[in-house]
Amino acid sequence: MLQVMTSHTLETLELVTGSNPAATPVASIVVLHGLGADGNDFVPIAQELDLDAIGPVRFVFPTAPVRPVTLNGGYEMRAWYDIHPPIGQSRREDEAGLRESCALVQGLLDREAARGVPPGRTVLMGFSQGCAMTLMAGLRAPQRLAGLVGLSGYLPLAASTATERTEANRDVPIFLAHGSQDPVVVVQRGTESRDALKALGYPVEWHTYAMEHSVCPQEVADLNTWLVRVLAAS
Repeated sequence: MLQVMTSHTLETLELVTGSNPAATPVASIVVLHGLGADGNDFVPIAQELDLDAIGPVRFVFPTAPVRPVTLNGGYEMRAWYDIHPPIGQSRREDEAGLRESCALVQGLLDREAARGVPPGRTVLMGFSQGCAMTLMAGLRAPQRLAGLVGLSGYLPLAASTATERTEANRDVPIFLAHGSQDPVVVVQRGTESRDALKALGYPVEWHTYAMEHSVCPQEVADLNTWLVRVLAAS
């Protein structure tokens, strides 16, 4: 059963897996949606996962603030940060927006800890913009997380990752997946992020799928296997 919650200025949906929604979760998965979506976006994907081997798991689906997005002509929409059109080969990043949302995501992680699920039993996961926020916030989180999942996205503020990452998450497991035919976030951005993270010593599990900017059944199956392994070991 889905529940609507409000925390740290973000509205969230919550879903506890298993036959008893009142059961105490043994792990949490915080899922960050992509540009223009909301917390409902990944509920169906979560419902496809089978994490019974772990026990009751609480999924938390926050909805990003509304803000103007330059790439879309300044139209206001749900977004974790602004996106500027590329100029040649350069990409201007909304550092202020990224850092603002990073603090909001950390607030959600702190909230899970306060509710009894330690950071070491919490996975941070995101799609597209949500992937960028997952990698930014997860690598900078002050307490060790169980793992990070980045789908169809990239590593933001890559140049500052080495100096800003925390010792606690220096070797946090990372699952990265991308569509080989993605026209929105081209697969090269995904492979560049993968290589940058590997160069910093992170254990990255990388997958590509014959799809565009979306999620496919094989990706969900591979993610399921990874989540069970990571949460069983944490």
